[in-house]
Amino acid sequence: MFLFSISDTLAKYLREASVPAVEIAWLRYLIFVLFGVFLSGRRHVMTLWPKNPGLQVMRGVTLLGSAVLFIGGLSYLQMAEASAISFVSPAFITALSVPFLGERVGIRRWAGTLVGLLGVLIVIRPGPGALQFAALYPLGSAACWAVTIVVTRKMGTQDRSETTLLWSASTGLALLTAMLPFDFVRPTLWEVGFGVLLGIAASSGQYLLILAYRRAAASLLAPFSYVQLLFSAALGYLVFSSVPDAWAFAGAAVIMASGLYIVHRERVRAREAVRMAGSARPTVDA
Repeated sequence: MFLFSISDTLAKYLREASVPAVEIAWLRYLIFVLFGVFLSGRRHVMTLWPKNPGLQVMRGVTLLGSAVLFIGGLSYLQMAEASAISFVSPAFITALSVPFLGERVGIRRWAGTLVGLLGVLIVIRPGPGALQFAALYPLGSAACWAVTIVVTRKMGTQDRSETTLLWSASTGLALLTAMLPFDFVRPTLWEVGFGVLLGIAASSGQYLLILAYRRAAASLLAPFSYVQLLFSAALGYLVFSSVPDAWAFAGAAVIMASGLYIVHRERVRAREAVRMAGSARPTVDA
């Protein structure tokens, strides 16, 4: 999450320098592909062929949608506001994990999810105004991100982490390369350098995320993303001198409280499952 906050900071800086969102994403994905090739090393090409190419392509498309929409939203929103609104994604993930992953979600976790949605509404403050329109960007990004996470979990450990990383990167780069001529501004050398740093941070974060979702349930890991709110608020202040208003702070606090409660409930359920499994184990006579 810290690496993603670094990436978002660089993306906002480039957007304020009038670099188009598609161009920023293209630079990011170029590094993404190189990162995937580096991790793959000299593996035979067939070892990188996925068990389900359709799921890998779907992950690449939704990951790209999440990135481009979020970067586009940074033109109109503070980093903390955009991050807070995008954290509606755990609600989407929780909902999608039931039909698509077969995970069981209890009433208390659903309640925590609804409280998180309330926090998002506090940040957005529905009504006429620029914030409501701009909020569609991180909301759309959150929906794409939720699908990305659910697809990642559905693939499980059937493919190597390097395979997933490389396929996601290649899918996104191919689509962005097709769109680049329609929205291109010649960047300066400094802007290219920031784009490279952005790509390194985002690619490293993606790799760590893939490793995490190979080892734990989507509904368990999702709330941990809330810590990005703290990083985004701090970096937004340090780099752009932007301070969210009281409504944004209040909404973010509600969202974080919701996430922490969901994490607590997951730990309780995990302990109960271990205890029940132990009590149900038959004894063996010596």
